[in-house]
Amino acid sequence: MSKLSLIGLGKSFGSTPAVVDVDLTLKQGEFVSLLGPSGCGKTTTLRMIAGFMKPTAGAIEMNGQAMSSVSHVVAPEKRGMSMIFQSYAIWPNMTVGQNVAFGLELRKLGKAEIETRVGRILDVVQMRHLKDRYPSELSGGQQQRVALARAIVIEPEVLLLDEPLSNLDANLREEMRSEIRRLHDQFHITTVYVTHDQSEAMVTSDRIVVMNQGRIEQVDDPVSLYNAPKTRFVAGFIGRTNFLDGTVESGRIVFDGFDLPAGLARDAANLPKKVSFSIRPQTIGLLKTAPAEAGGWTVQGEIVERAYLGEYWEYVVRPAGSGARIRVTTDPLEIHEMASKVWLRLDPARAARVPVPDGA
Repeated sequence: MSKLSLIGLGKSFGSTPAVVDVDLTLKQGEFVSLLGPSGCGKTTTLRMIAGFMKPTAGAIEMNGQAMSSVSHVVAPEKRGMSMIFQSYAIWPNMTVGQNVAFGLELRKLGKAEIETRVGRILDVVQMRHLKDRYPSELSGGQQQRVALARAIVIEPEVLLLDEPLSNLDANLREEMRSEIRRLHDQFHITTVYVTHDQSEAMVTSDRIVVMNQGRIEQVDDPVSLYNAPKTRFVAGFIGRTNFLDGTVESGRIVFDGFDLPAGLARDAANLPKKVSFSIRPQTIGLLKTAPAEAGGWTVQGEIVERAYLGEYWEYVVRPAGSGARIRVTTDPLEIHEMASKVWLRLDPARAARVPVPDGA
């Protein structure tokens, strides 16, 4: 049996749809992220899962039992869920220990058991030495750890996180996303995580749900999502990419100002007349001289932009006789001068075919 199921879930505000026909099933212990830009419906979906909003269509089930429908919503406190908010929402007038113990006290556990469980979870999040401090005496990362400890200590059936790292600086976000995954691997709580940051979703998730305009675009594991996007939106939102649109003619794919052999493309026998490819910048080789061996997809061009970003160089290459601009990333020691002539080597096996743009 699935742990959590969203069945045809929808939410409209007046005549404006925010979430449309969302179907999603989570297994016990699975970590799933809802990823998308602002206004895509991910937080509205999370709030319906938590019981803060009633759906206007569909239903939510946990362990096969109805949690939400158009006619009935089980109260948030009766769902067996914990939620961590963007603002942490820890009590400013309580110490770290008191904050973590609060949910256990509401459940009327014995004092000795509360003390034991609070101490254990504070050890897990490395906060026992700060047990008697107040939130105002803690850093943002420490406050986030308190929020995590308070949510996990009550052993919820489902853990919900609403952009919990958005208030932290870049280095701390990187540390905390790994910490969240470590805690998940230790406790195996079924988790739904909302974020607009693809790096957070990639690091933490077993599966990622990419949402756009209230609908699910694709649900997949991080590797499949990145390497085999099913829509143009997913290809462009998950990492950076180049879109090359062309037409298949006489065994060649004709792009803007250049053409390549169609027979080398993935699933070449089934290429339609109009095609579009998503090609990641780091999958493209950048050569100073024409490649000696034949085969593959090779295009001559000129460097029109470049930027040094420490860990890599980013180049923009315009193929000869074309208006296209192809972005390429290389090793930091691989240096090409502006306006220099180069050859692009594209790997057909790593060119993911996506739907052609509307009107093309």
